[in-house]
Amino acid sequence: MSCIDTIQAYGLRSIGLGERLLPRSDFTLCDQFVLIGSGMIWNLYFGLGALLLGFWASIGVALMRHAEPWWIRKPADWFVFIFRGSPLFIQFFLFYALFTQLPREGVPINLGFVAFTADTSWLTRAWGGALITLFLNTTAYTGEIFLGALRSVPKGDLEAADAYGFSGWRKFRRITFPTMLRLGWPAYTNEAIFLFHATTLVYFSSFPARQQKGDALYYADYFASKTFNPFIPYPILAMYFIALTLTVVLVYGAAYRRLTRHLPSNRKPRLKIRPQVVR
Repeated sequence: MSCIDTIQAYGLRSIGLGERLLPRSDFTLCDQFVLIGSGMIWNLYFGLGALLLGFWASIGVALMRHAEPWWIRKPADWFVFIFRGSPLFIQFFLFYALFTQLPREGVPINLGFVAFTADTSWLTRAWGGALITLFLNTTAYTGEIFLGALRSVPKGDLEAADAYGFSGWRKFRRITFPTMLRLGWPAYTNEAIFLFHATTLVYFSSFPARQQKGDALYYADYFASKTFNPFIPYPILAMYFIALTLTVVLVYGAAYRRLTRHLPSNRKPRLKIRPQVVR
């Protein structure tokens, strides 16, 4: 089988497309690159899904912790404390144990005008339960980052906004929110990188890989156990994550340059030619 045939057969195997059976012997380098790369689809799914959901939720958590009423601030404080204080690996097991306690036939919900049974079986699967765990974890960490950025917004900017007549939502949207993002973005970039790396823990969690449709670490471990040579599949996996990290750095760097485009220090100085006149 050529490498092109391998890509066609196993390129999308992790999501159920292509060959159903994994190769049993005579593993080539192309087989390992293609199957581990196919598993990266799930790592991208977990990372991107948790980041997109956690970004907006973390802003809400930061605003709640910045609020004055204690009944708004304290629940957010405890949420951040619990998820930052416990290991992510333990959180996977706790959430899986919690989700398995739900009735298999679903949870009955009665809203008065309508009654139905909510399906809960998807919570015990990796695509659902593991994503929720990663989402809550990154929300807590990112909420702490944005809280520090929110508290670091210069008072002069807020006073200037008041002088221009900005107040309420307009003041937050035009002044507070952009400044908060600009100040917290470098730390948030690190959180995004750590989150993508943390997606490898899904393989070790209780959330099962259904029908051998696992993530990148699942296929790397498969090749390592079959060939008894971990020095090929695991470096391939590391190369994929290094490329993913480089992509995150480039994308978030472009976003940061966009956020800081108005700052004088971010502008490239013009080339000035000043010939020296010798007398």
